Amino acid sequence: DEFDFSTADLGLFSAGGSVSAEYAPKAIAAGCIVVDNTSYFRNDPEIPLIVPEVNLHALDQHQGIIANPNCSTIIMVVALQPIHELSALTRVVVSTYQAASGAGARGMEALRRELAGEELEDSPFPHRLAGNLVPRIDVVLDNGYTKEEMKMVLETRKIMGLERLSVSATCVRVPVERAHSESIQVTTESPLELGAIEEAFERAPGLRVIDEPLDDRYPTPLQAAGKDDVFVGRLRRHPDEAVTYDFWVVGDQIRKGAALNAVQIAEEL
Repeated sequence: DEFDFSTADLGLFSAGGSVSAEYAPKAIAAGCIVVDNTSYFRNDPEIPLIVPEVNLHALDQHQGIIANPNCSTIIMVVALQPIHELSALTRVVVSTYQAASGAGARGMEALRRELAGEELEDSPFPHRLAGNLVPRIDVVLDNGYTKEEMKMVLETRKIMGLERLSVSATCVRVPVERAHSESIQVTTESPLELGAIEEAFERAPGLRVIDEPLDDRYPTPLQAAGKDDVFVGRLRRHPDEAVTYDFWVVGDQIRKGAALNAVQIAEEL
């Protein structure tokens, strides 16, 4: 309440949407640029929503506030962008396998306690997570999708500058402590060779390819935990559709999905 924002050049906000709503305007009025990690400003058309590997050019539009996207969205668009540069995307279908730590420290602690045999009455999850899957993250909206799922839809369109892109998401909480996984299917305007997609993945900043499934080499949450890169593998063409491709992506949602992305924006500023 009493902090003098004029003494700071940059503020990294990550204390919840209500805090950002109240204090980000005060910060920028005092000359402090804000990188906000909450969802409060993400859909504001006047505020850039930035993933540096995808839309760094949009940073020039900022008027004091830059929004940091949702963790699942960040991890996905880092892998979508290299394909989009080869041929425009027309459709994206994603199913997420989101770690307990996506619900914060309470989520990690709840999973650990459940695995230790406790029956919890104060869990942040609507059902027991250990030995289970919970196909609801955040509130269910009137259209049947959850808020988390619609974040992926709306944020992907904004970040990639594709307002008409068809995006459908199903977000699932899984009994993993750290790192979100995503099964992604994309459809492009023109057919692409798998080799060209893999080469694009390998050239892309922030991506690491692990794709030798015959030798059981593909990304897993344990590999990605604590790492900065987003890992991609299991690339394949749809058996019936020449312009549709499936692949598997894993990223640490605390690092690239949140803190690292904010730091990269700060470095660019």
